[in-house]
Amino acid sequence: MDSNIKKLKNFSSQNVIDAMTVLGWEQSMIEGANPLIFKEKMVGKAVTLGFVRYRKDLLDDLPKGINSPEYESFELCDSESVLVASSVGKYESIGGDIKFLRLFQKKVAGLVTDGSVRDSESLEEYNFSVYAHSYTSKQGPGIMLPYHVNQPINCGGVLVRPGDYIIGDKDGVVVLPEKIAVESIKIMGQREDIERIVKEKLSKSPGSPGKYYPFNDLTYKLYEEFKKNKK
Repeated sequence: MDSNIKKLKNFSSQNVIDAMTVLGWEQSMIEGANPLIFKEKMVGKAVTLGFVRYRKDLLDDLPKGINSPEYESFELCDSESVLVASSVGKYESIGGDIKFLRLFQKKVAGLVTDGSVRDSESLEEYNFSVYAHSYTSKQGPGIMLPYHVNQPINCGGVLVRPGDYIIGDKDGVVVLPEKIAVESIKIMGQREDIERIVKEKLSKSPGSPGKYYPFNDLTYKLYEEFKKNKK
């Protein structure tokens, strides 16, 4: 297993956002990706699929059958992958039962889209994590077409690049750029310790969180003492 995936399983989506903020990166929560099927905390590396609006000449030009862009993206997935698919609209279907059977066979870590998915009963049987706007009865063909495979895509207001770490829990899905993963994980660990210290202090001596939060000189002094005692 990718060592970063293993470490990220210990942190929440909020931890990721907090660490990225410390590093000066923008917030990266994918809007509209709701936990329709929550198996467990989802962590994996992004394989991306971008849909574009339907146009007849594009349909004529696109590869078909097993060479269709969507199936090409499926074959890039493995057990450490999260397929991230951008839709042209939140109610538009990116796929359903038979298509997602292949993702089940590939044992993917999860599926994320800012659009919708079909066939809720089948997806519940497949039981991999699914984050989407909603279920739908609508078909995708005639409205949009799969086009971009493992290229940067915009999904739910966030840029997703192939290989980014995708973390999903009950609160939502966030994107952690591979470039800052190691540094972010270090910060997450530190902030977890700091938050634990603050909660312990407030539990023993109830009062306004403003004494320690946002983190201030007193907070970091307590953290330095904690590190010394930990050695």
